[in-house]
Amino acid sequence: MACDTSVKAREENVANEVSQNDNNTEVKKGKKMSSTMVQKQIPEFKMDAYDAKTGHYTTVSSEDYKGKWAVVCFYPADFTFVCPTEIAAMNAHYDEFQELGVEILAVSTDTKFSHKRFVETEPILEGLKLTIGADSTTEVSEKFGVLIEEEGMALRGRFLFNPEGICVAQEVQAPMVGRNVNEFLRQVRAWQHATATGEVCPAGWRPGKKTLPVNTDVEQMTGRVGDYITIEEILS
Repeated sequence: MACDTSVKAREENVANEVSQNDNNTEVKKGKKMSSTMVQKQIPEFKMDAYDAKTGHYTTVSSEDYKGKWAVVCFYPADFTFVCPTEIAAMNAHYDEFQELGVEILAVSTDTKFSHKRFVETEPILEGLKLTIGADSTTEVSEKFGVLIEEEGMALRGRFLFNPEGICVAQEVQAPMVGRNVNEFLRQVRAWQHATATGEVCPAGWRPGKKTLPVNTDVEQMTGRVGDYITIEEILS
């Protein structure tokens, strides 16, 4: 799947809900499950990992990221093609993420041994500073809702958690196209600003641009957003 050039349809997640009919007999019926992590607490996990900064194996858990801004970034597999470009792009902005107080955890279903060899042999990953989780049991990918069971690997899933451990943003997509780290950094800055000020950030917001002060002018703004900001300002 990691190298496919087409998108395959997935079956929807369905949970069995048990009820009783008029004859007091249990009946199971399918209930669609939400696939979003947004506004949910970070799932509890613990797994082996490879710390590329130190070159040593380690263990990571969800507890390591509580009380911090954190991103958990799933990718399909080591030794593929789009995946190392994404990892390298995140690594190129590692210092910026650190300045923002954001911890980064990359994850795939490969083993920690595979991660080590991958980092050591892929030229574009030279100087990598990230920690890569080894979800070899696929349990973590399943908890985050990105596991493709028939493939035994994860979709491209990126989840941003605030210091309370709540997911405020997620992006999940098929394998053939890589994600944009610059757009993700923009989202991180916007979320941190909104969290700190109580204001909300319009489309494309960057530091220095207008926000919408709904925390002070909500009644005046209702139905009159265009009095506060123009489409030219939004797109600039």
